[in-house]
Amino acid sequence: MEKKRGLAKGLDAILGGSYSTEDSVNVKVGDQAARSGVFEIDMNNIQANPLQPRDKFDEEKLVELTESIKTMGIIQPITLRRVDRHQYQIISGERRYRAAKAAGLHFIPAFIREADDNQMFEMALVENIQREDLNPIEIAVSYQKLLDEFQYTIDQIALRVGKNRTTVHNFLRLLKLPDSIQFAVKQNEISAGHARALINIENEADREQIMTEIKDKDLSVREVEEMVRKLSSRPKNHRTKPTEALPEVFKKAQTEISKSIGQKVSIKRNIKGKGSITIQFADDETLTNILNKLK
Repeated sequence: MEKKRGLAKGLDAILGGSYSTEDSVNVKVGDQAARSGVFEIDMNNIQANPLQPRDKFDEEKLVELTESIKTMGIIQPITLRRVDRHQYQIISGERRYRAAKAAGLHFIPAFIREADDNQMFEMALVENIQREDLNPIEIAVSYQKLLDEFQYTIDQIALRVGKNRTTVHNFLRLLKLPDSIQFAVKQNEISAGHARALINIENEADREQIMTEIKDKDLSVREVEEMVRKLSSRPKNHRTKPTEALPEVFKKAQTEISKSIGQKVSIKRNIKGKGSITIQFADDETLTNILNKLK
């Protein structure tokens, strides 16, 4: 209960306590808004959050939550914003919404907030960070979105999410890494600390080699940092020969394919023209969608 109040306080700091009133909400017929300000909303009138920071939901945990809801119901209401007279978008609680839908519920308890796109994205981001639901790359992408699309500064982001400036900056640095290493972080194959240590390696072959050793030998972050220091002090003529830069025509193709299928694509080739195309995906559903688009 205390945790719930603490989260609400954090969200109030973003929106200034701007809840909708009973008169402005289309509630379940015969129901009155509870004293707590919770409304019963028709599931058919709810849309997913288009700015949802999370790009993956753990299917096993989703099934567990569905079974819990079938037994206990929804313990904590979700939070919505109204986008039309009888239409709402999820600000926070999309996992609860999905599980409730799978459990066969027709109505779901919800707080209704007045929020614009910026506020909705902030609330979803803050809640997911507080619940530790986002992986480091999702957090970094969310911070970058606040910078690029909402024109926030790093200081403003730090204030909103309750982190210090250095922490926010360190997350953003992860986006400088190649797709293969970002994917390894998202899959929890290596930690964000390991990834940050790899940022300082310029040579791609060296970087990939160390990442392989991290996974095979379960290296600590300190061990990886020591390896990077030794590598940096090695004479240049003893280092692995760098791979040839990808020609602009292939970079453009890489970007176009990525946009077409909605997933990160990596094209690699050597001086002789031999190489590979890598398409990354997070789960079976994403893979199925990719295959359907390729057809």
